[in-house]
Amino acid sequence: MTKWNSTLYDDKHKFVSQFGKDLISILDPQEGEHILDVGCGTGDLANELSKAGAIVTGFDSSAAMIETAKRKYPHICFQLQDGEEDRYLSQFHAVFSNAAIHWMKNQRQVVQNCYNALLPKGRFIAELGGANNVESILLALEEASKTLSIPYEKSLLPWVFPTKEEMTAHLTEAGFHVWKMSHFYRPTRLSGEEGIYNWLNMFSTSFFKHLTSEERNRLFRECERLLRSKLYKENGWVADYWRLRFVAQKLT
Repeated sequence: MTKWNSTLYDDKHKFVSQFGKDLISILDPQEGEHILDVGCGTGDLANELSKAGAIVTGFDSSAAMIETAKRKYPHICFQLQDGEEDRYLSQFHAVFSNAAIHWMKNQRQVVQNCYNALLPKGRFIAELGGANNVESILLALEEASKTLSIPYEKSLLPWVFPTKEEMTAHLTEAGFHVWKMSHFYRPTRLSGEEGIYNWLNMFSTSFFKHLTSEERNRLFRECERLLRSKLYKENGWVADYWRLRFVAQKLT
């Protein structure tokens, strides 16, 4: 289970929610619609949905994220839940998810749960990390681990970055009609000179939890050194993000 630092997330990784606003325009939430936000984080996008008059339920598997979301937006229903739990049945006009499903290992089950949560004609709009996402960072982590003689097990990585074909298969098997599916490169600027270090500290600490804080610091600094020639540009750090975005519908 990944342990999240909600303060670091809100302070140094606002780009996650900022990119999600474009996804909201695709969803086009309507007043009175019931919308489920899967992997809601600290609630910023759930709040944007509610501004359109939608009735939003957001859930996340991180207690720290949900606690922060409830504090920031007490008017919205936030619940602690894993995406692989099938808790909702035909309750929502739309399911929305931004930068969350790649943290859920059993994506086939997650997609089926989203289908079950929707009313007939309900839509499922989501974006997540796609194939090749942060490939440079992952290679640097592996190389840095070898250099420092630190055990590195790929099986402990918390992410699954699916291809278009894999996600399309999950959706159609669940019963969705897929209207649109796109896989695209989106270089993503990180905040400040410590951008890549903060990214590693935010998103990859969980699978190095067996290390001491000093060992993790050495690993992340070595990874930073290896990545500087590839990902550090004139105006700072830019992560090699690949995204998968889709629009699907439950027809009956």
